[in-house]
Amino acid sequence: MESNSNNNQGAALTEKGESVELPENHMRARRVIREIVVQLTSARTKGELGAILAREILGYSMFDLQIIGGRLNIEIDSLPSPYRESIRPYFREQLFGKHHHLLALHYSGAFDRMTAPVQDPETFRKFCEMLPEGCFAWDDSSERNPYFRNPKNRIFYYLIAAFTMFVLDEPGHPVGMPFPGGFSVEQRGKDYYCLIRDKEKEVFYSICNFCPAHQTEDP
Repeated sequence: MESNSNNNQGAALTEKGESVELPENHMRARRVIREIVVQLTSARTKGELGAILAREILGYSMFDLQIIGGRLNIEIDSLPSPYRESIRPYFREQLFGKHHHLLALHYSGAFDRMTAPVQDPETFRKFCEMLPEGCFAWDDSSERNPYFRNPKNRIFYYLIAAFTMFVLDEPGHPVGMPFPGGFSVEQRGKDYYCLIRDKEKEVFYSICNFCPAHQTEDP
């Protein structure tokens, strides 16, 4: 995917793999995202990574967070009942619970004391390489709210995921998060298990491809 973007800086892929031309504001956003990736890949310890993530997250205003929360609520509300009611608190924890946790560690100075290396640097590198395309791959051409069609909001999702998976070493989706069929993300001792861990390989921008959870055995 990286070679594709290098050949055509003004294009991106939809979730169906189709190439589309980017408007100028999205081209600027892509350059910003690439700069963020350079910063992320410079991190060697969990503390360094946490500090970089906190600096980026602090750039989001209350208005930005309200827009992100509004988009999340719309996506949850589109799910069938009673699944949407059961999964709502887990989606909110995935984004805003971890957002609060990240900033709490930042303000406490905890990242200065985190000297352990990023646990899986190769997977982290691949995660970072995915970001420039992943932030533009979602198909939102039918979205009528212009604030929702904002790559800055998409990179927020990935920054929080990076904190969860590579600083905390936790799965991208919270423990207990239910999936259709009655399965959920599990914790067994210090290890995590997820039924869909290896089911998203064709979706290159899915955080599941970089998650530290193990694949749950199929029933």
